[in-house]
Amino acid sequence: MAKLYFRYGAMNCGKTTALLQVAHNYEERGLNVLIIKPKVDTKGGDTIVSRIGASRKVDFLADDDMQLYDTIHQWDKDVEAIDCVLVDESQFLLKLHVEQLFNTTVYDDIPVICYGLRTDFKTQLFPGAERLLALAHSIEEMKTICRCGKKALFNARFADGRFSIEGSQVEIDNQAEIEYISLCADCYFRELEHTIKH
Repeated sequence: MAKLYFRYGAMNCGKTTALLQVAHNYEERGLNVLIIKPKVDTKGGDTIVSRIGASRKVDFLADDDMQLYDTIHQWDKDVEAIDCVLVDESQFLLKLHVEQLFNTTVYDDIPVICYGLRTDFKTQLFPGAERLLALAHSIEEMKTICRCGKKALFNARFADGRFSIEGSQVEIDNQAEIEYISLCADCYFRELEHTIKH
């Protein structure tokens, strides 16, 4: 039976690079992958871009009105047989989209591997990540390190170089001087305390 996988981690843990490697592995063996990313992720347009420079066009962008199960099912039937669905930035999916990906594994027996963040810059779960944590058959943390050398856990938002807890949940980095840095719990809460005091 196919499974829904959620591979999550803080920024810079290599999620997109891992997705590209999985796609390569499937295709090297003559198998077909379908690559999706949420349309709200405007970084790279219709291309997923790894922080180490690797990139690849997606097969389609998922917008809020899209029925993912129907779209994947039709692709599998009319375009090419799908051996695996890969989803980048899955935290931005709607909860309904995650449920439809789960249905893809159950009803069409196609494995789905989702890569994404678990929490936002305020340490709150993204809706897509919350549903993935509830439904995924397999959950795997991908690790990276904080600037202090400890394991990074949180994604801190910096606006114009300053730690920020303001703004909407989704603001893509490299826009309006927004940057995200993965921090351990100690460094994150030290920055938060300093920001609140000043």
